[in-house]
Amino acid sequence: QVQLVESGGGLVQPGGSLRLSCAASGIIFSIYDMGWYRQAPGKQRELVAVISYGGNTNYADSMKGRFTISRDNAKNTVHLQMNSLKPEDTAVYYCNAASRRYSYWGQGTQVTVSS
Repeated sequence: QVQLVESGGGLVQPGGSLRLSCAASGIIFSIYDMGWYRQAPGKQRELVAVISYGGNTNYADSMKGRFTISRDNAKNTVHLQMNSLKPEDTAVYYCNAASRRYSYWGQGTQVTVSS
């Protein structure tokens, strides 16, 4: 059974930082591209950042320079370091594991940026 479990969300003030984690089980983690997506109320789910199985990264333009995605294949974990957070970053953040044949999602973790 595949499980992706996100953690690290919460309430933070504008300009603050959060570090999200996603622990994966039930997959051969090292062969999956791992991504973070987010969905704000009334909006479509959008890409935040992706890290390939080989370690290449890609970010949405609005996150470049503020967010950093990383992975630890030994711990089957992917992280998203979020700095300089803005109110518009408020959303549910989802972890995704993707291969050529399969795509799996976590349940999401809420990030709220507010003073």
